[in-house]
Amino acid sequence: MSLPRDFAIYESIVEPWYESLKDPSRSQAETLRKLLSIYSKTRYGEKHSPEEVEDFEGFRERFPKISYREVSYYLEDVKKGDFGAFLPEPPQCWVMTRGSTGRQKTIPATKSHLNDILSCGARALSNYITRRKSLDITGGRILNLSMPSRVMSLDGGDKRLVLGYSSGTYSRLFPALGGAALAPRQEEIDALGPGMGKADWERRFELVYEKTKDENISAAIGVAPVIIAFFRYLKKKHKLLPKELWKIHAVFCTSVRKIHFRYAPIFEKYLGKASTIEIYSATEGVYAQQLDELPYVVPNYDRYLFEVELGGRAKMLHELKRGEWGRLIVSSCMFPRYDIGDMVEAMGKNYFRVFGRAKTIHILEHRLYRLLFGWFL
Repeated sequence: MSLPRDFAIYESIVEPWYESLKDPSRSQAETLRKLLSIYSKTRYGEKHSPEEVEDFEGFRERFPKISYREVSYYLEDVKKGDFGAFLPEPPQCWVMTRGSTGRQKTIPATKSHLNDILSCGARALSNYITRRKSLDITGGRILNLSMPSRVMSLDGGDKRLVLGYSSGTYSRLFPALGGAALAPRQEEIDALGPGMGKADWERRFELVYEKTKDENISAAIGVAPVIIAFFRYLKKKHKLLPKELWKIHAVFCTSVRKIHFRYAPIFEKYLGKASTIEIYSATEGVYAQQLDELPYVVPNYDRYLFEVELGGRAKMLHELKRGEWGRLIVSSCMFPRYDIGDMVEAMGKNYFRVFGRAKTIHILEHRLYRLLFGWFL
């Protein structure tokens, strides 16, 4: 049954995602065709003969897996203005990662990439609205705890490239999510400077408090540890719990693992019964988001191509059986067969969990958890 007309915009945002889940194999085949057309416009792509690729296996044979270290080599030409060396279109801006899980990365953001960020980034909120058949969350503003979008500049040949953290840059470019504006504005956060020390974050948190204490805040979005750090700051500095200031219906969490097991109980302490919604995203893309009450994410098959390396071979993510897990490889409108360095496990019926980085300690921890707790983690 269709929702009332007011919900039409939210239905239109999630419908391509829902449709892709009905037949992931077909959706991924269509995504592959679109991506091959994009890659044929770059010299890197031409070198690997995308026109000769007929299926997933052929794609693996023609295009090698590529890490950020290898990508960064090609991006040097892009920085000098030769975008066609690796990208199908010129970058609109450059963004940087936090570097919290490894080497800090600098990534270009093309128009197509930004469109994917916007459209997939809005799916978690739109799905939340359509599944609950309520517009309550759109009546307020969304708490913005993003990092600065202007941090440094780099030599880009004939011009300087302005760099900022991806969360802040995307918040500046897209100041509203699903019709709800972010608060405070990213420009206000940027005005405090790029520092990342304790004093810098306290100034940022105080700005957020001052700009939002009298606002109707209905949701929060960001990295879970940063959101919790802000809530703790409120309690320590202003003797206030977030639930005493606002009626937050949901927290949309990105960029960290095991959100429901590590962070959701803490959110409940500060917010009461607010929903915790997981989004699997990185600077390079918004790859998956939570579909329902199950604590897993569901891929955006219509925008990205997903493979997994396990047992010395690669297979498509949607082909994984429940309990199979391995190293994730993602192809996007910018990067073909990109080894993002995350480990993913299939939970059955298009549900997945990203449980850590592809590091020995995370893999050993996962083996131990499975041995002790089976399917319960």
